[in-house]
Amino acid sequence: MKRTLITSTILLIATLLLTACGGGNSNQPASPTTAPAVQNAGGGTQEVKIVNFSFTPATITVSAGTTVKWTNQDSAAHTVTADDGSFDSGQLAQGATFSFTFTKAGTFSYKCGNHPTMLGKVVVQ
Repeated sequence: MKRTLITSTILLIATLLLTACGGGNSNQPASPTTAPAVQNAGGGTQEVKIVNFSFTPATITVSAGTTVKWTNQDSAAHTVTADDGSFDSGQLAQGATFSFTFTKAGTFSYKCGNHPTMLGKVVVQ
């Protein structure tokens, strides 16, 4: 009798957990867990994080008219400096941001002036 009560209790708990977690069949397609963070339809803002001495994502593709916003999440100061001189953030302390609107198509490579191994690229279509 005691063993039957324990088994029944375990089955009841398992049933409740499955019901609460949506364990039944669903006709809904699974939603993706991550969305591509490298493309933008244009006109909005695309974000790049500066973290662990790198630009994340390192390469983004956007449409003309898109603003890219960099946020320094490192404790060290960094810059966002275009190789062609078209933009330069100056020194960005931890938590600081820099934004630039890309108005024409092209590929814009950039780096951190303090740490030249930190490289990034914005592809504007």
